[in-house]
Amino acid sequence: MRSLDRLRQSYDEDSQVVVQDRQSPPRMIFSDPEILLEEHPVGTRVVFPNPPIEPLVNWRAAIRWAINHPEGCDPLHAKLRPGMKVLVAMDDISLPLPPMRTPDVRQIMLEIVLNLLADSGVDDVHLIVANALHRRMTPPEMRRMVGDKIFEAYYPDRYTNHDAEEPGGIVELGETDVHEKVRISRKATEADLVIYLNVNFVPMDGGHKSVGTGLTDYLGLRAHHTPHAIRESKSYMEPRHSALHGSVNRIGRIIDEHVDVFHIETCLNNQMFDGPLGFLGKREEDFTDFDRTALAGLRWTLSKTPRSLRQQIFHRVPAGYGLIAVAAGKTEPAHEKILEACRKQCFVRVKGQSDILICGIPYISPYNVNAILNPLLVQVMACGYFFNMNRGIPLVKKGGTLILTHPCMDEFDPVQHPSYIEFFHRLLPETTDAMELHRKYEREFAQNASYVHLYRKGNAYHGAHPFYMWYWGENGRAHLGQIIAVGTENQHVPKLLGWERADTLAEAIDMARGRQGRSAQMTLMHHPPMVMTEVAVSAEEEARLLGEGEPHPRGGAARKPGFAAQGEP
Repeated sequence: MRSLDRLRQSYDEDSQVVVQDRQSPPRMIFSDPEILLEEHPVGTRVVFPNPPIEPLVNWRAAIRWAINHPEGCDPLHAKLRPGMKVLVAMDDISLPLPPMRTPDVRQIMLEIVLNLLADSGVDDVHLIVANALHRRMTPPEMRRMVGDKIFEAYYPDRYTNHDAEEPGGIVELGETDVHEKVRISRKATEADLVIYLNVNFVPMDGGHKSVGTGLTDYLGLRAHHTPHAIRESKSYMEPRHSALHGSVNRIGRIIDEHVDVFHIETCLNNQMFDGPLGFLGKREEDFTDFDRTALAGLRWTLSKTPRSLRQQIFHRVPAGYGLIAVAAGKTEPAHEKILEACRKQCFVRVKGQSDILICGIPYISPYNVNAILNPLLVQVMACGYFFNMNRGIPLVKKGGTLILTHPCMDEFDPVQHPSYIEFFHRLLPETTDAMELHRKYEREFAQNASYVHLYRKGNAYHGAHPFYMWYWGENGRAHLGQIIAVGTENQHVPKLLGWERADTLAEAIDMARGRQGRSAQMTLMHHPPMVMTEVAVSAEEEARLLGEGEPHPRGGAARKPGFAAQGEP
């Protein structure tokens, strides 16, 4: 029987928060594609994702209604005229994760938009993937995203990846009032109308970030993809506490002054697992005998399967995500409606911070679809994403301990991540200081002719991209007092990242308690599927933890001098 304190603690928090007792089952934790079953100490809080919100019944009707009843502007059909030039831009393969079951929501939006364009006599239409400095999508990936009919009608001449290094392909529209350069694709500036198709998976997606980030180049990203901006972003997942979003919003507003942009934003639920793998989305308390047998069978199969094949198995299992909201029209009002739906799906209310946070690092991130999760991306998932999966206040206290489970293989995909290999093995042994890396080496990698060629003609991330991955973990590294990697297959990867290592979770917990005290509060983030926290503290404590003044009235953190003007390399 639970004590009165444990019952009170459970009652004070969201129903998705469970406190471990002696009768609690072991918990599933991902470690790359492996699934661990681990016991946790009594009193550990377990934060489960919210159940998937019921998807809309008729996706096509919802999309049509949104474009006919847009936010802040005329309906899409009223903007169309025969002979005009239209650019349709869309998010790349980095979301949702993993790729959703076909038809992808982008295909459904495209079919509706392209039919409307054709009915209006608009035949000068170009489709572009807004991949910024991400890798180009492959033809099969592009086909899967839009369907056979659209792919065959538009690829390769009118369905392309954005090329941030194309000579003459970028136009500079000016600067913001804090000297951030506003640079976007010439195709967007020459179009009479840009229609952006967005898939909002987490609260940092969408809005002004779509065009201003997805269709820019290295010089455009220097406004906010810097250690300066990351350090000033108290919460990546809450735009009003993010200097990065403040910069993106300032840039986006200038883009909207020069380019007619019509957004169609969607929000998906978190139905990552269903069908035969549906048990992975359940609480262990709710397992049936069939679920337990299925889990045992899956773990046995994975243990007998070579690593490369295990990764392929998971990469090839699509998710059953459902559409829960759609809005269209002007950038900001449409985005705000989608943010409301996204927050309802993502955030779980938790009372107070923890001393120790436990996270399993899965096999996938936004930057390794169809590739291995290399050490730099393990760092991004741990210090960049899972540490920051909150709405303002971190789940773990300042100086707290993060325990992660991952083998930390020293392996890289040479096709997708060639610049990562040099960054990890040449630069990090010299320095892990983000500002020194930014000043001393970023431009060298960004202008490296080989990396530019592999980005433009192959399927490689841009030479500057590994720097962004290191910067992304900056706040996690600065906030945490200890990071312990469990089950690493070597010592040099965690050592290079500044982490300690342990062979088992029990050993890691003992190490963490040795630093944080035997009575340390411990929390397990039970993901995937996606889960984020809204940490409840007193108003005084919130002001202290956020450490900032009033939010800037036009969005983002309180305005400071532009990062682009602070001695960039």
